[in-house]
Amino acid sequence: MQITEDRAGNPVVSVGIIASSYNKSITDGLLKGATKELKQHEVDQLDIVWVPGAFEIPAVAATMANTDRYTALIALGSVIRGETSHFNYISDQCAAGLMRVSVEFALPVGFGVLTVDTMKQAQDRSNPDNRNKGVEAAAAIIASIHTIFYIRSVA
Repeated sequence: MQITEDRAGNPVVSVGIIASSYNKSITDGLLKGATKELKQHEVDQLDIVWVPGAFEIPAVAATMANTDRYTALIALGSVIRGETSHFNYISDQCAAGLMRVSVEFALPVGFGVLTVDTMKQAQDRSNPDNRNKGVEAAAAIIASIHTIFYIRSVA
């Protein structure tokens, strides 16, 4: 991860969001929350890309991380438990893949992928009028960016 500074010594922040179009009504709420939070922190550059589902998020996150363009990434989507074990495979691999991207590229990756039992739970956790998981993922990467920026400045 490259963090550049503006003339005042503040980090210049570029964030990439990978959003799942599966359960798009849920992702839209998460995206509204995340972008609102990022705007409040005056993120300099924001790119949003869409993928079919949560399983595709890690590969696109790795591709984005490999560009060296982003200070941090945020993954948004939802995996809702069904009647089969499919939920376990998708949610586990999405989380593990994003963790690998974060560690391999030393890049904060906000995890805003809901893993819930019901559509109602997904709706409650993605409500754009509340502090939803998109907001929390954005707040986590902002805090991580500032921590990394501090560590690099004193090293």
